[in-house]
Amino acid sequence: MTMVRTVLGDVLPEELGVCDAHDHLFLSNPLLAGQELNDASAARAELAAFREAGGGSVVQWTPYGMGRRAADLPLLSRATGVQVVAATGLHQAAHYTPESLAELRRGGLAELFVSELTTGIGTSGVRAGLVKVAGGFHALDAHTRWTMTAAAEAHHATGAPIAVHLELGTGALDVLDLLCGELEVPPHRVVLGHLNRSPDLVTQRQAAGSGAYLAFDGPSRANHATDWRMPDAVSALADAGFGERLLLGGDTTTAGARSVDGGPGMPYLLRRVRPRLELALGEGLVELMLTANPGRAFGVDRR
Repeated sequence: MTMVRTVLGDVLPEELGVCDAHDHLFLSNPLLAGQELNDASAARAELAAFREAGGGSVVQWTPYGMGRRAADLPLLSRATGVQVVAATGLHQAAHYTPESLAELRRGGLAELFVSELTTGIGTSGVRAGLVKVAGGFHALDAHTRWTMTAAAEAHHATGAPIAVHLELGTGALDVLDLLCGELEVPPHRVVLGHLNRSPDLVTQRQAAGSGAYLAFDGPSRANHATDWRMPDAVSALADAGFGERLLLGGDTTTAGARSVDGGPGMPYLLRRVRPRLELALGEGLVELMLTANPGRAFGVDRR
């Protein structure tokens, strides 16, 4: 039976409801000094606002060592009625100290991912539902190959999906060559994030054609080619037969971007992005992107 692993336990894919397929309730690292997402009250208010806008679930892509606050996630999910999926995984090397990376090498990265997917994150008992890793700008460095190799090992051991941060939307085909070619991860178990930040329709079509999922996320980032080009990109992919491979997410990464702090936040996905896409593409395709597709992308066969 296919299930999605949330912080409150496994649920059927259709129980996700309307899903924000890539976002963050908590996120902290030195590159975001002063803008960390570390306020549980604000996280609860943001989830409640998302719920009020019609949201049913959020997939948090915050990986190991970046302030996930896993123990708080079940409390927030229960309080707001929004399903939450947590992540294991590792971001780019720039987000960690050399000492912490050396310790992870000694302890075994794949073993950490498997433990957090099967036993739980730290002492929280919360099990992750996906592995998040990251590529570089038009390249895969040694750190990327190490983390993706560990992610592939964890996938083969657990069936968990792998979500990939593409730096400025680049490197999608290199990632697929590594994960799905060399490391033999089935393409439909890979979610590629941020492709909308590099509006290369040829690459997007090739990536979708592989069988991977494409997340159009971060719609609040006006300095990237997001909102204004999204209808054309999604329409082109749907016309090419890839409508079932598309996801939508908010990717709120700073405190100032939360709706409760004056930014667009999670509700923006449903308040502005959804109706804009519905006008351009029709309600059926957008509903597919927000409901059925996330259930398939993040569901795994229970083992």
